[in-house]
Amino acid sequence: MSPLREAVLLQMRLRGFAGKTFDAYIYALEELCRYYRRPLESLTCAEVQRFLDEVITVRKRAWATVNVYFSAYRFLYEQVLKRSASGFSIPPRGRSGKRPGVLNREEVERLIGTPRNVKHRALLGMAYGSGLRVSEVVRVKIADIDRGRMMLRVEQGKGHKDRYTVLSSRALTLLEELWRRERPEVYFFTGSDGDRPLNDCTAQAVYYNALRVSGVRRVGGIHVLRHCFATHLMEAGVDIYTIRRWMGHTSLVTTGRYMHVTAGHLATIKSPLDTLYAAGPTTAVRERRRRDPSLKRQARTRAAPRRQTA
Repeated sequence: MSPLREAVLLQMRLRGFAGKTFDAYIYALEELCRYYRRPLESLTCAEVQRFLDEVITVRKRAWATVNVYFSAYRFLYEQVLKRSASGFSIPPRGRSGKRPGVLNREEVERLIGTPRNVKHRALLGMAYGSGLRVSEVVRVKIADIDRGRMMLRVEQGKGHKDRYTVLSSRALTLLEELWRRERPEVYFFTGSDGDRPLNDCTAQAVYYNALRVSGVRRVGGIHVLRHCFATHLMEAGVDIYTIRRWMGHTSLVTTGRYMHVTAGHLATIKSPLDTLYAAGPTTAVRERRRRDPSLKRQARTRAAPRRQTA
């Protein structure tokens, strides 16, 4: 598989794929090779589809994981091996109907305030306060802080895109306290060597430990704080276009997935039918009553309380 592996890596480098995409695609290709114990070039489309069915029905992999397998095999056979549509075709995968988990504001406050280590509190505060992915929050630099505009520069986020997002004053206070204690030179959140950014897995461990100690219900990993950022902004009335820009989404469809809101917020919303009658007679009804006095008398009769009979 070595020459083919090099060809795949070359095409991914030319397209500017992220490092995690490299690892995920190579792993999916290795899984397919191990399953058939034959060179991938010799496999037919039907054989690839059978393996995908194995992954879905027998191994029961998560929706997102299966999508990676689909994408990896399309990339190999269509982009690298240049097979035609008649020679290789697998059905498209739709979007998952699963909605992101979300915590309420009180739970987020308790979660962020739980760690004794200021670095850990600042890490969780930045993930929620600026809506950052775990790979983005561990790479926050001192130079990324724009105190004048209270904005945070996210350098080379997902898709190799730079963006600006909101900077929380509370998170800034935590970062300042962290800087006074540890005097970091480049990154706020560094590993044991003090130079390189904190590992993503370590950041996840910080989140899960805070979750366990605080007693907050578990609805997902540290990415939940990013979900909460978007959902709570929508509940506060911030427009979806601003949230999309702060989140770094290319499509509004992606941002729209966060439009699910908590049950408490839904309970405050009334049906338009209720608000229609709560506001009293409409202008058209009042105009008809003015023109026809009998309609006005009927309305008064219906509104008058009934007399109690012995």
